[in-house]
Amino acid sequence: MKAHGSWFKWLALGLGFAFLYIPIISLVVFSFNDSALSSSWSGFSFKWYKSLMEDQALLNAAWLSFKIAVMSATMAVIVGTWAGYVLARKGPFKGFSLYIGMLNAPLVIPDVILGISLLLMIIELRNITGFPESNGVFTIWLGHVTLCVAYVSVVVSTRVRELDRSLEEAALDLGATPRRVFFSITLPLIAPALVSAWLLAFTLSLDDVVIASFLNGPGFTTLPIEVFSRVRLGIKPEVNALATIFIVVVGTIVIVANRFQDKNK
Repeated sequence: MKAHGSWFKWLALGLGFAFLYIPIISLVVFSFNDSALSSSWSGFSFKWYKSLMEDQALLNAAWLSFKIAVMSATMAVIVGTWAGYVLARKGPFKGFSLYIGMLNAPLVIPDVILGISLLLMIIELRNITGFPESNGVFTIWLGHVTLCVAYVSVVVSTRVRELDRSLEEAALDLGATPRRVFFSITLPLIAPALVSAWLLAFTLSLDDVVIASFLNGPGFTTLPIEVFSRVRLGIKPEVNALATIFIVVVGTIVIVANRFQDKNK
């Protein structure tokens, strides 16, 4: 009976991994297909990578998405770390329930509603102050930071709650200021969580279609929007090639981040 249960467990695990990774492996393999048809293999070729290098619209969209994702993840970690620390260490206080509700709202509000709300806010801000003059990098960045801060705060607050408070209390007893304790003790201890939160925010920003579609402007098309517009007319091999490059780059970043976390355990 035990052997049967073990066999079923490994089968379920294998099917789960196959369901997740076979489509990704197929995408990578067909990015080297000589044929433009994804339904048949006609030989190994790098021509779609060469074609990708000549597709300026796709490259510009990829670079814009990557740039916005880096900026959004960085700002989300800065704001989300403070928000998560307050959530874990400073509560409850007057208005704490409202604070939690506002912080977690992007987690439960549909992206469509969030995108419309941010667009209306930006339009009203433009009418009052004249800034921003038009939708573009700033407006997309603002929307992605709003979305990602909620996720970062959850990751950070969970890690902060797990810390041994006696370390911080000992530093305070020895005369360190709360700011010095945070930057010298708390921040290094939660560094692995910050790396995980940054990667999560980076992925969310890079993958977003809905919010960016409300907040982008002429000449500021992100990669997901560009790919989505092309997929409706049929998947082109250049998209497979670009996706393969992103898989390699993001996979490398994840491996490096995991090594960093292992060294800090």
